[in-house]
Amino acid sequence: MIRLLRFSAFLIIAGSVVLAQTPASNGKTKVALYAGVGHELTTYRVDLETASLVKQSSVTLPENVQEAWPHPSKRYLFVATSNRGAGMKADFNHVSALRIDPESGALTPLGEPQPLRSRAVHVCLDRSGAYVLSAHNLPRAGITVNRINSDGTLGPAVKQPDGLDFGIYPHQVMMMPSDRTVILVDRGNSAAEGRPEDPGALRLFHFKEGVLTNFASIAPNGGYGFGPRHLDFHPTQPWVYVSLERQSKLHVYRMQGDGLESDAAFIRDTLADPANIKPRQLAGTVHVHPNGRFVYLANRADGTVDYEGMRVFGGGENSIVVYAIDASSGEPKFIQRADPRSGHVRTFAIDPSGRLLVTASIQPLTVRGGTGITTVPAALSVFRIGADGMLEFVRKYDVETNGKIHYWMGILGLG
Repeated sequence: MIRLLRFSAFLIIAGSVVLAQTPASNGKTKVALYAGVGHELTTYRVDLETASLVKQSSVTLPENVQEAWPHPSKRYLFVATSNRGAGMKADFNHVSALRIDPESGALTPLGEPQPLRSRAVHVCLDRSGAYVLSAHNLPRAGITVNRINSDGTLGPAVKQPDGLDFGIYPHQVMMMPSDRTVILVDRGNSAAEGRPEDPGALRLFHFKEGVLTNFASIAPNGGYGFGPRHLDFHPTQPWVYVSLERQSKLHVYRMQGDGLESDAAFIRDTLADPANIKPRQLAGTVHVHPNGRFVYLANRADGTVDYEGMRVFGGGENSIVVYAIDASSGEPKFIQRADPRSGHVRTFAIDPSGRLLVTASIQPLTVRGGTGITTVPAALSVFRIGADGMLEFVRKYDVETNGKIHYWMGILGLG
C-alpha cells in the first residue's frame, strides 16, 4: 500500500461538484456515480451499506469529458466536452444533454450537443433548472448561457451584453442560493517566466432570464495574492467556503443579500506544513457536507523530478482535509487529514446522504519509494464518513485510462 501523505501529495483539482444535496437517505435510495475518462462517461451503482461501487454502463460523448451538472429534477445530466489536451488547441467544444434512467442511472444522449466558443472548464445550472452556464478561461475568459427546453434538450446560447468583466482565468461558475446572482471564480495566474502575476477575484453578476450584468468583484489587495479555485455554499447558513489554489488557503465569506461581504470572515491554511511548498502545490475542490457540519478540501501536488532518466513524483502534500464547522459562526476547525492513496486527485464528491466520500485521481503517477519505482494507477477511492465527519478509507478501484484523462467524477441520488 502506498501512503502518499508519506511521499507527500499530488492532485489536480478543478471544479468538481456534489451532484445532489438532499436529505439523509433511509438506506433505500438509489445512488449513481459518474466518472469520465476521455470520451467515455461511465455509470457506477453505489452501495451505501457496503461502501462499494459496481460498474454498470458507459456512453460516448463528442469529445473528452470536462465537467457535468445535473438538473434539479434528476432526470438530465449536462456535460461539457472538449478536444483540449496537452499542447493541443481546443477547437471542438460542446455542452450535451443526457437523459438519466431513474432506476439504473444509465445515461443516453438527448437532443443535439450545443457548440461552445471554447472549452468549458466548469458548468452549473441555475437553481430552477432553466439554464446551463459554462465558464471559459482560454483563450478568453467568459460565460456561455444556454436555455434548457421543457423536454431537457438544450437551446442555443443566450446573447449577453458587451462589457461584462470576466477577469483573467476563471475556473468555476456557480449560482448563489437566491438564484439571482452568479459567481465566477477567477483564479488569476501566478507570476512566472518574467510575466507578472494576474490578480484573481470572485466576480459577481446579476442574473435575470439568462442574461448577465456586472454586479461586484471581491478581490482583496486588488486580487494580488488571491487565487480562488473552487467554492461551495453551506446548505442552510449564509456562508461560502472558498479554496485558494495558489495560496493553499481556505477562506470563508458571508453572504449579504445577493452579494458577499468584501472581507473573509475566516482564513485557514490547508497544508500540514505551509512552509514546505513544492512546485505545483495547490488547493482544489471544496465541498460542504449535506448536514452543514463539516467541510472537505483537497490538497494537491503533481510536480515531477528527474530520477535515473525518468520523471517521478517530486513531493508535496496530497490529502483530503476535514474541518468541523462552528454552528454559530461558520468557522472551520481542522480535525483530520486523510490520504486518498492514489495520485493526482482532481475531483471528489459526497453521496447525498452524507455517508460516503469518493475521490477520483486523474491519471497514473510514477513514484519512488523504498522498493524502487512504482506506478500508482488512476483510481476511485471510497471513504466512509463518520458521525464526527472523520473519513475512514474503505477501498479503492483502479481505473484504466489508456493514455486518457480521468477528468471528472460526481455522485447523484436517483429520482
